[in-house]
Amino acid sequence: MSGLRSFVVRRLLLGALQTVAVVLLVFGLTEALPGDAAVALAGDQPDPARIAAIREAMELDRPAWERLADWATGLPHGDFGTSLVSGRPVSQYIADGFGPTLLLAALTVALLVPTGFGLGVLAARHEGRLVDRLISSATLAVYAVPEFALGVLLVTVLALRLGWLPPTAVGYGTDLLGHPSVLVLPVLILLSRPVCSLARLVRAGMIDALASPYVAQARRYGLSGARVRYRHALPNALAPAVQQLARTVDWLLSGVIVVEALYVIPGLGTVLLGAVAERDVPVVQGLAVVFGVLTVVLNLGADLVAHRLAPRAGVAA
Repeated sequence: MSGLRSFVVRRLLLGALQTVAVVLLVFGLTEALPGDAAVALAGDQPDPARIAAIREAMELDRPAWERLADWATGLPHGDFGTSLVSGRPVSQYIADGFGPTLLLAALTVALLVPTGFGLGVLAARHEGRLVDRLISSATLAVYAVPEFALGVLLVTVLALRLGWLPPTAVGYGTDLLGHPSVLVLPVLILLSRPVCSLARLVRAGMIDALASPYVAQARRYGLSGARVRYRHALPNALAPAVQQLARTVDWLLSGVIVVEALYVIPGLGTVLLGAVAERDVPVVQGLAVVFGVLTVVLNLGADLVAHRLAPRAGVAA
């Protein structure tokens, strides 16, 4: 217990330092962006006096360290600032886009876990045989296709040619659950590569675990094959797979920009693209912090679960 407690404390401290680093990095990178938000808002033929007034209204004339201090102080209270374009709180942008993105991520993970783990265990059980070769070949082939290319292909075939599914979410608003057919193509695209990498990772972990001395000892004790596989081998194979799953969830929540843009889904990716196009720096900063903190939290949770499943794996803090 003392070893686990020490590991948790180290990871929590590291997570706190990573969160601070994310905040500083996000502010520094957005400050380094070319151009001027005041000039962009002033119009095509900006008047110097109007630009100066906009800069003063947006407090862009203040030193960067003062704006950083005010912004960082408000973050723990959920105050991400105010949009330069619309004047709305950034938290409203995040709340509006979080629902569709979270729905896509939840549906993908709900299908990813049983499919990825099931295919990995099935391939490991039949190592070197036809089933293993089919699963390995199919997962490698699908993983090699970029999401955007696969998305265009599926839209062309399933939506435009066959007419089975809607090609985009235009006209359906944010009530995606009320129109399940809209979610089929985006979830398939989001599921394609993660299920391949997870299945191959579980397969490799299961094969290594089944060849280990403690599994051989369990077999010598006369334990059934199912108990050896699922009670002794699978927990050790799950440790790296859990970390991969955490990275996948992080990508689903913060990296679905391509899929949301392709299917016109009003999620966080669409909000981020709009903010970048309008050079709405507070919205970009707020979304970047949310994505960064999610990454830190998910990887922290994955390390703790992996350490609990297989302490001998020595997951580094």
